[in-house]
Amino acid sequence: MKISKSDFGTTRSGAPVERFELTNDRGITVRLVSFGAILQSLEMPNRQGAMSEITLGFDDLASYEVEHPYFGATVGRYANRIAHGKFTLEGEEYTLATNNGPNHLHGGNVGFDKAVWSSETTEKEESAGVIFRHTSPDGDEGYPGSLAAEVTYLLDEDCRLTISYAATCDAPTVLNLTNHTYWNLAGAGSGVVYDHELTLSAEEYLPVDEGLIPTGDRVRVSGTPMDFTTMRTIGERLAEVEGGGYDHCYVLAGERRPEAVLAATVREPASGRVMRVLTTEPGIQLYTGNFLDGVSGANGKTFDKHGALCLEAQLFPDSPNQPSFPSSVLRPGETYRQTTVHEFTLD
Repeated sequence: MKISKSDFGTTRSGAPVERFELTNDRGITVRLVSFGAILQSLEMPNRQGAMSEITLGFDDLASYEVEHPYFGATVGRYANRIAHGKFTLEGEEYTLATNNGPNHLHGGNVGFDKAVWSSETTEKEESAGVIFRHTSPDGDEGYPGSLAAEVTYLLDEDCRLTISYAATCDAPTVLNLTNHTYWNLAGAGSGVVYDHELTLSAEEYLPVDEGLIPTGDRVRVSGTPMDFTTMRTIGERLAEVEGGGYDHCYVLAGERRPEAVLAATVREPASGRVMRVLTTEPGIQLYTGNFLDGVSGANGKTFDKHGALCLEAQLFPDSPNQPSFPSSVLRPGETYRQTTVHEFTLD
C-alpha cells in the first residue's frame, strides 16, 4: 500500500486544502480531498488491464467550491431531503434552509460538502487511508447542538474501499451521513449507464411525492420498474419511472445493523468491472444522475443526464418527520456509527 499527500489549493476564505492518494498493488488508485471529505477519484483497470477513472469529479478546488451535484462529497448533517426544511425534536421546532424547492437537501446551503475537514493519515500492512474530522457548531444550518463528525476512508489490498463514520453531539440532534459518489464503471464521461447491470437486496422501496419526499408508505418492488432483486440493466425500464429516472430510497432493513451486509452489486459488462456495496444502513438511495446537464468535469470530460449512478447508503429521507421510519435522532452520550464498503473486482 502506498499513500501520499499534496496541496490542492486554497479556498476563497484562505483555508489550505490537501489531497491524498492511496494506491494498492492491484491497480486501484483513490484520491481524497479534505474539502468536503470528498472522494475525488477512483481509477481501476478493466479486464484487459486498461485504466479508467470511474467516478465523476473535478480537477480543481474552485469547481468544488461552487454549487455542483455533490460529486464524491461527504453529505450532512442530513443526507437527502427533509420536508419543508422543518422538524420537531423534543417539543421544539427547528427550521432549516430550503435549498431544494420547498425542501431541505443534503445539509443545506453550506453543508458538510463545503467544509474543510482536518485530516490524518493511517497506515497498516494491508491498508492505508485518511481520517477526516469536522465540528459543526450549534445552530449550523439550523441544526441543534454541536456535532463532532469523523469519516475514515481505507483502501486495502483486497480492493475494498471502506468508509466509516462516527459522530457525537452535546445536545439532541438529527443526523444522516452518506457519501455521494457518482459511478460509471465504463469510465467517467463515457456515456449513459443504461447497460450497467444492478442487483439490490431490497424487496421494498419508498414512493415519493412530486418534491421527492417519501409518502410514508413502503411498497413492494415486485412487478414494478423498481425491482432489482435479480440483476437487470439500469436502462431496461428506466423510461417507465416517473421523474426522468431513479431517485428513490430502497429498504434494506428496519434499522441500522451492527455489521455491513450486501446491499447492491453493479456490473459493467464491456469492461468487466464489478462493484459490490455492503452497508450497515437500513436504506440505500439509487440515483441515476437525472439532473446532470452537461457538467464540465475532470480530464476534459462532460457529464450528461444518466451518465452515472449513485448508491447512497443512509437512513430514510425525511425520517425526522416520519415516526415509522428508523430514527435519525442522536443524543449526548451516544455515538453515531456507520460503515459502507465498496468492493471492486473483475469478471
